[in-house]
Amino acid sequence: MKLLTLAATALLGATHVAARSSLFGTNTDISPNIDGSLSVPGDNPLQHCQDPKDDVLTIESVDLSPNPPKAGSTLSVSASGILHKDVEAGAQIHLQVKYGLITIIRQTADLCDTVGKVDLECPLHKDKETKLAKDVDLPKEIPPGKYTVVADVVSKAGDTITCLTATVEFKRGGSGAMEVVWKQGL
Repeated sequence: MKLLTLAATALLGATHVAARSSLFGTNTDISPNIDGSLSVPGDNPLQHCQDPKDDVLTIESVDLSPNPPKAGSTLSVSASGILHKDVEAGAQIHLQVKYGLITIIRQTADLCDTVGKVDLECPLHKDKETKLAKDVDLPKEIPPGKYTVVADVVSKAGDTITCLTATVEFKRGGSGAMEVVWKQGL
């Protein structure tokens, strides 16, 4: 679903943003999942921040190609999921990116403005399975190091739509290969 693609691309494309952005906002920190027990179905390194049983969005699968993603390549994301409630204007995405221990991005965005970038409009309607595909170009210039990304998507009423997290490590030498280490979070 396009909403799911937004969350996935926010997580996996955030290193592109991190390479060219500064600190934003003052959201509270979101703790990562330490044991990796909340994996998102599919060929991906994503994890839910907490047990997703009460989330508005049920993620059926997210597949990434290549997996793991590589700097300088096009990351293809295909996803499917279903919303259990309508999502109306006022929903937000809270994005946090850390480079090592340093928070480099802490930003809140309006979900309805963001879904417009993938040809959707609010309200997003419940009980409709959506499958989608999205390509994201990852820059070659991603600095080597460990990036931890958390994307927390909440409704206007404060209900968790989804919360996803990932920790990726870019190696030196231009290969761009990432070791994926998942921690609970967004």
